[in-house]
Formats: sequence, C-alpha cells, structure tokens
Amino acid sequence: MPLEPPPGTPFPSGAPYWYWLGGRPALDFVNTRRERWRGNIECLRSPDDLTVWLGQAGLLSPAARREARASRAQLAAARELREAIDAGVRAAVAAEPPAAGTLAVVDGWLGAAVARPALIAGPDGHARLAEREAGNAVAAAFAALALDAARMLGRPPERERIRICGSEECSARFYDRSPAARRRWCSMALCGNVAKARRHRARAASA
Repeated sequence: MPLEPPPGTPFPSGAPYWYWLGGRPALDFVNTRRERWRGNIECLRSPDDLTVWLGQAGLLSPAARREARASRAQLAAARELREAIDAGVRAAVAAEPPAAGTLAVVDGWLGAAVARPALIAGPDGHARLAEREAGNAVAAAFAALALDAARMLGRPPERERIRICGSEECSARFYDRSPAARRRWCSMALCGNVAKARRHRARAASA
C-alpha cells in the first residue's frame, strides 16, 4: 500500500492513520475515512479523535485546542458533514450534479461560517472592531470546513481541480494545484512512485 493501511479490526484511535495530502481542509477531512475503494475504514474513532483532528488541521485556536471537547453528537454530525462533502467530491469528479441532500447538509453549516463583528476595547482602551468569539469552537470548525467545501464545489474553476487518486489501492481525495491541472496521484512520492515501479516491472517482464 502506498500509505500505511489501518488495521482491519477496531482500534482505539485513528490518529496514526490520518494523512494530510488533500491540499485543502475539506479534502483532508474527507480522507479521515480510509480505503473507500474497499474497506471504508473509519479513522475518526471517538469524540477525542475529532477534537485532536480539528486542532491538527488548524481549525481550533490555541485556546480552543486546550479547552474544546467534541461530544458524541458532534462526532455524528462531523461524519455526516464529511460524507456529504465526499458525495459532492464524487459528483464533481464524475462531472455530474450532486444530490440535493448533499448540498443541504453542507449549506446547513454555512450560516455559522460568517464572521460576527464585535466592538471591544483594545489594549490602549480605545474602541477596536474585532470578530466575536464562536460560542462553540467545534461547531465553528465544522462551519469552516463547510465553507471550504462550498467554495470548492460551488466555483467551477475550483470544482474542476478536485481529484481522486489514480492508484487502484488508494482512495485519497485531493485538490490539483498543478499549473496544467493534470495531476493523477495524491502524492508522487507515494502512489506515483508505486505506479512507476509497477510499470517498470511490467515492461521488464514483457521484455
């Protein structure tokens, strides 16, 4: 396998099996479900996993990383959002319209993604316009993921750069930032090199 596969039996935390090859937060989030081509292995195993993942993804402030704790209900909501984003990804790759329900799940989080202004006293005591702290840091992180997905799925130039790795043994979703938009692999150093090695062995065998 190009990436270390998770074990086939239940394991306490998916953290050792997260990878960050998606090129944008929404796709890294989708990739927390591994081996979609075969095993559909869940790598957000618990609310603690979810909290840690959001922190590592840069979606929680330093203070929230210390204090935030996802609930089981939020874990279920996160998985629902993740699968809705992936449904949109698969539709985009197939150049087909996504199901209405897919859009509704992502759209449902966008209201919380809008920054709320706050007028506060600055260090010198003078008024300063700032952003109001989110009431729930985990929910705000979901809103940020939904906004990234909405920008990616809702803008044709971005939607056309969504990819699924070309390896038969990888299900990684990624955003193609190459100038020519012809990237095939989630990582040239991983899946790309595996594919090159296989082609080389096949040519050698035929010769």
